[in-house]
Amino acid sequence: MERPRIALLGPAWPYRGGPALFMTFLFEALGKDYEVHFINFRMMYPRLLFPGTTPLDLSKEPHREVPGPRLLHSLNPIYWWLTARHLRRLKPDLIVFDWYQPFFGPMYFGIGLFLPQFLRRRIVFITENVISHEARRIDRLLTQFGLHWSKAFIALSSKVEQDLAPFAGNAPIHRSELPVFTGFRQDEGLTPEACRKKLDVPENGRMVLFFGYIRHYKGLDILLHALALLNREEDHYLLVAGECYENPSVYLELIERLGLKDKVIFRNAYIPNEEVSLWFGASDAVVLPYRSATQSGILQMANGFGVPAVVTNVGGLSEFLEDGKTGILVPEASAEAIAAGIRRFYALRQDVPFERNIREKVSGNSFAGIGEVFRTILQELGLKG
Repeated sequence: MERPRIALLGPAWPYRGGPALFMTFLFEALGKDYEVHFINFRMMYPRLLFPGTTPLDLSKEPHREVPGPRLLHSLNPIYWWLTARHLRRLKPDLIVFDWYQPFFGPMYFGIGLFLPQFLRRRIVFITENVISHEARRIDRLLTQFGLHWSKAFIALSSKVEQDLAPFAGNAPIHRSELPVFTGFRQDEGLTPEACRKKLDVPENGRMVLFFGYIRHYKGLDILLHALALLNREEDHYLLVAGECYENPSVYLELIERLGLKDKVIFRNAYIPNEEVSLWFGASDAVVLPYRSATQSGILQMANGFGVPAVVTNVGGLSEFLEDGKTGILVPEASAEAIAAGIRRFYALRQDVPFERNIREKVSGNSFAGIGEVFRTILQELGLKG
């Protein structure tokens, strides 16, 4: 029996970051039941608009490669037409756009504009975020514009589902969740002390990790104030590993002012794939002191490594953590609350088998059934399922 054909459009290697990682996992998961074709980016952001050094993954060890043409171009309508031509030739049963950034709204609208009607009715959006965390006034308009052609949506958290409602119209919204991000190199047998030695950080003491891109909404400043509170009682260390998407001097000056220079190891750089396991392996817990969120790829990476997390109860983060079992849920993004959450984690860790609980939770991750979600959408749209 011929398998339904699905076209996925979004980032994958050589691009870096959570969306590229997610789309790689989606490509592999759907490949078990469908004939999957991938269309990658040729150009995501012009240099002037990208806040980091580069959107490309410069790791020595690419996480996973996804075959497919690189046709998506955020600014050039010629490539929108070329993408649509590729889809016309492919004649997929579903066309799946990855949505996480309003900046791509004109591109997705343009691609749909060049498609014939029979293909437009096969467009689905899988949504990681609806409107960016640091939204501008134009973002709502770009989102409405970009999601115009969608006949169905897949939301990856309840927060995303709520955010989609004003844009979805009559299109049904289905639910799944982010996969647990695994597949990074694991240095078998390395103890936390050995990981710390390899990273040239203190080998003993309480150590937590802030990982990933550094932006205001992620609350690193709040965590630094929390660390200052904790160090009045007992020595705590903080690893900060990720590229700063704003002026790093804001954080460096805060570290100096709070007297934390000897307590914070600040790696202002994108962490290559071959080093990721060392940073998680060196840490007792990952801290996500976010002011806002939908879901978090960092939390799913922590789950993949079996590392507990201390997270603020914002957006959809609580859906991916069991308080007191797989991590600690903090009621608000304040220094006092974050400090209390970290204290609670260390008080519980002797008695709570956090890693075992995480492994059990991971086994029930709903992303494993993503193929069924697509089968339901095919049937609802009157296409083959």
